[in-house]
Amino acid sequence: MDVYALIGPSGTGKSHHSLVIAYQEKIDYIIDDGLLIKGNRILAGRSAKRENTKMAATKRAIFLDEEHAAQVKEKIREENPDSILVLGISERMIRRITARLEMPFPVKIFDIRNLVPEKEIAKAQEIRKKENRHAIPIPTFAIEKDFPGFFMDSIRAFFKGRTQESAPRNLEHSIVRPIYSSLGNYYLHENAVEQIIAFIAEQRKGIARARSIRLHSTGNGMIIYLQVDIHYGAGFIPSILMEVQQEIKAGLELLTGLQIAQVNITARRLIIHEKKKQKI
Repeated sequence: MDVYALIGPSGTGKSHHSLVIAYQEKIDYIIDDGLLIKGNRILAGRSAKRENTKMAATKRAIFLDEEHAAQVKEKIREENPDSILVLGISERMIRRITARLEMPFPVKIFDIRNLVPEKEIAKAQEIRKKENRHAIPIPTFAIEKDFPGFFMDSIRAFFKGRTQESAPRNLEHSIVRPIYSSLGNYYLHENAVEQIIAFIAEQRKGIARARSIRLHSTGNGMIIYLQVDIHYGAGFIPSILMEVQQEIKAGLELLTGLQIAQVNITARRLIIHEKKKQKI
């Protein structure tokens, strides 16, 4: 496996330009901010941009967490790529990432400052400072489920291949705002969260009512405890509960930007509707 690297200070446009380098060098896999990416998909990992602090984001980006590193290493072994592009702010960071993932040191290191005009880099850093916009090198449709509530925009990069006959390539990037954004915090009342949970649950056919909702906040996200009443004859109860569990997690993350660690749901009672007696 040939490893390549793209280095440069934060906010200089590495993620934005990584797809261009990957295309030109025929590299199918990218490691960026804790994620293993291939084409349109996140194959493994957890983005540093989903961490609550910059310190936690840095640790995530260099794969200090054993479970995180093991997951990405296993996926790399499974995929067995011919080449991979690793992004980092410095050669030292690249060394740490490749060591944690048990990959060889890069055969070639690109420096963003040698690839992009100074004016473009200055503009990118100004945008990062003012708006805290971060690029992810995958299309919007592939990123929304992994960055609930933090998606901002998408940008497309058009460029031609090495020969004049090559067709222009259209590469889409997604713009996200990290959880640790310095733009400020917002407060969402617990009652509002509970109402959203109840609404999502009760949209599922077979759920009569959502009740006894409890929320518990942890460092890894919110834990939800929920009891529901189910209509008798609605179907296989474990399947219904599993579907509601998934819908609550996906819907709440999308609507609020909250990170959901667990949704614990139990069926409290069956609701049986008696048929009205026919008049004689």
